[in-house]
Amino acid sequence: MTNDEKYILRCIQLAKNGFCNAAPNPTVGAVIVCNGRIVGEGYHVRCGEGHAEVNAIASVKDESLLKESTIYVSLEPCSHYGKTPPCADLIVRKGIPRVVVGCVDPFSLVSGRGIQKLKDAGIEVKVGVLEKECRELIKRFVTFNTEHRPYITLKWAESADGFIDTMREGGKPTVLSTPLTSACVHKLRAEHQAILVGRRTALLDNPSLTVRNWYGKNPLRLVIDRELALPDTLKLFDGSVPTLVFSAKERLSAHNVTYIKLDFERDILPQILQELYNRKVQSLLVEGGSCLLQSFLDAELWDEIYIEHARKELRQGVKAPQVPSGHPANFFFRDGATMQHYVRTDSSIRP
Repeated sequence: MTNDEKYILRCIQLAKNGFCNAAPNPTVGAVIVCNGRIVGEGYHVRCGEGHAEVNAIASVKDESLLKESTIYVSLEPCSHYGKTPPCADLIVRKGIPRVVVGCVDPFSLVSGRGIQKLKDAGIEVKVGVLEKECRELIKRFVTFNTEHRPYITLKWAESADGFIDTMREGGKPTVLSTPLTSACVHKLRAEHQAILVGRRTALLDNPSLTVRNWYGKNPLRLVIDRELALPDTLKLFDGSVPTLVFSAKERLSAHNVTYIKLDFERDILPQILQELYNRKVQSLLVEGGSCLLQSFLDAELWDEIYIEHARKELRQGVKAPQVPSGHPANFFFRDGATMQHYVRTDSSIRP
């Protein structure tokens, strides 16, 4: 591993600290190196606050060192005014002579412009160090800006004999996850901006869809209720978290719940994704029942899948969704459960 790769890898490590709060901005890390020694580090902590480059530069105790330093950043420095001033301008103003960039920003207002601004100022710029790893870091941001839809993750737990639930019409939900794997699901929720379930899951499980077992912001809650038949007493409608209800009928919004009318004579999935794109929601976690999950699989509308294979057998009930063949999976173990993880290899995040 070269020195440039080593420091970009550190940028990636730093950037991951912003997974739960940086959205809709990309997660970015920056490192400043002077004479082989790290003198400053930073990452984008929260949307609307300082970018990684700003935080890294601010962390340098002796600003005179900047004129002899290299700044490493996992993503191209921005060149436009958004909620904060351009990072490329800051780098030029501070007199940093060399910049190493992991990958180019796919956002149309930035793409290549930040790099060109640095070059025009006489700064040495190197681009594409650990590019694949840096693009993986911002996969949600890339998918949103290139495919004009949220990055979609499907998640479910199934029994050892392939069921996700019993055929119950009442009583308590079937619990397949352990406390540890449940906490990991809440972590996954915290890393997504929205979470979707169907009517049956909302009615039978009465989920909160929050991150109460993890640190982070609760995702926007989404539920499909074609006939508006769900009772207002469900936790989804408690007003504690913004909630969208997709229905064939119109209804006035109230108590932090917004009703959105869809055309159920057409495929509703593209309509839902378009609504989320319009709302600048970059990532969607689908935790619905088997039918809803299978509809995303059949439409090939997914980027990642997490399946928890529990040791418990149900012997009957609702069959688990079936992942189409041809997609390789990675396996790992967590608290006695076998975890299966799929990543689409034809995704636009691949360089």
